[in-house]
Amino acid sequence: MTDLYIHSLALHTPERIVSNDDLSRIVDTSDEWIRTRTGIGFRHVAAEGENTSDLATRAALKALEKSGMDAGELTHVIVATGTQDNLSPSVACIVASNVGAGNVMAFDLSAACTGFIYGLSVCRAFLCADPGAKILFVCAETLTRRLDWQDRTTCVLFGDGAGAMVISASPEGALGRLEDCDCKSDGSARDLIIVGGGTACAYKKGDPVDSCFFIRMNGRETYKYAVRSMTGICRDLLARNSYTIGDVNLLVSHQANIRIVQAVGERLEISEDCVFTNLANYGNTSSASIPIALTEAWEIGRIKPGSLVLTTAFGSGLTWGAALIRF
Repeated sequence: MTDLYIHSLALHTPERIVSNDDLSRIVDTSDEWIRTRTGIGFRHVAAEGENTSDLATRAALKALEKSGMDAGELTHVIVATGTQDNLSPSVACIVASNVGAGNVMAFDLSAACTGFIYGLSVCRAFLCADPGAKILFVCAETLTRRLDWQDRTTCVLFGDGAGAMVISASPEGALGRLEDCDCKSDGSARDLIIVGGGTACAYKKGDPVDSCFFIRMNGRETYKYAVRSMTGICRDLLARNSYTIGDVNLLVSHQANIRIVQAVGERLEISEDCVFTNLANYGNTSSASIPIALTEAWEIGRIKPGSLVLTTAFGSGLTWGAALIRF
C-alpha cells in the first residue's frame, strides 16, 4: 500500500470571538454553566458575508505556503464540510479556483465531525491509485450558521474554523506519515444528530425558516454512543497495528466537549498529560476540530518528531473513526 505523508498543517479561524458572557446576554446561560458542562469558554464566529469557502481558502493558502508547494502542482482538492456555501458548487471547487490550482479534481465529502478521518482514508485511496498525486485536503465549517441561538443546549457548543494540509506519497520534507485509519457508520441512529437545510426541509419561496433548519441533537444518547464508539475503534486500530495505548504519545480527539474527550481518555486508560484539548478557545468546529488541534499541538511542541498520535472522531450520520499518525 502506498504511504500517505502530511507535508504541512495550517489553521484559520474568523476574527470575531464570542465569549460565554456574550451568550449569556442572548440566552439563559452563564459562563460557569457552559464551562462546567462543555469546557468551552470562547468560540470563533464567521462574520456576515464570510463563508466556509473563505475560511477554507485562507487555511489552504497557509498550508501551501508551509509545504513549499505551488498550487499548480496539485492534482486534487478535497474539502470535508457539512456547511457548504451552496448545495452546489462544492466548496472544493471554489477553493481550487481561489488558490490557483487549475483544472484539478475537486469535491466535498460529508461525514460531519468525522470528516477529517474519512478524508484521510479517501486521500490514501487516491494515492494508492495514483502515487504521484498531490492533494490539498481542507476541513472547514461555519456551523454557527446552523444554530438556533435561543437553544442553549446547542448554541453554546459550536464555533467556526478551518484546518488544512498538503498530502502526497513522498516522504521528502514531510511532517508525518499516516500509519493507519479506520472509519465506521450507523445510519440507523441518524436521528441523534441532524443538521437541517437540505431537501428534507420542504420550503417554498416566502416560507419562514423553522426549527428543522437548525442543528438538533439528543445530547445524552449522543454522549453515550460517541464515547463507546470512539473508544472501541481506537482499541481496534491499535490492536490491528500491534500497538498498546502505552505506545501513544498524544491522543487528539474530536473536540466535541470536555466530558466526551475526558471519558474517551479515561476508558482508553491514557494519562491526562497525553490528551490534547483546545476546545476552550474554539468550541466544537466539527470536521475542522482535529486538524486545528493537530496544528496547535505541533506549533507549541506537544507533538514532536517521532511522536505517535492517535486521533478519533464521532459525528452525525452516525459516523466515527480513528487514525494513527507518526510524526
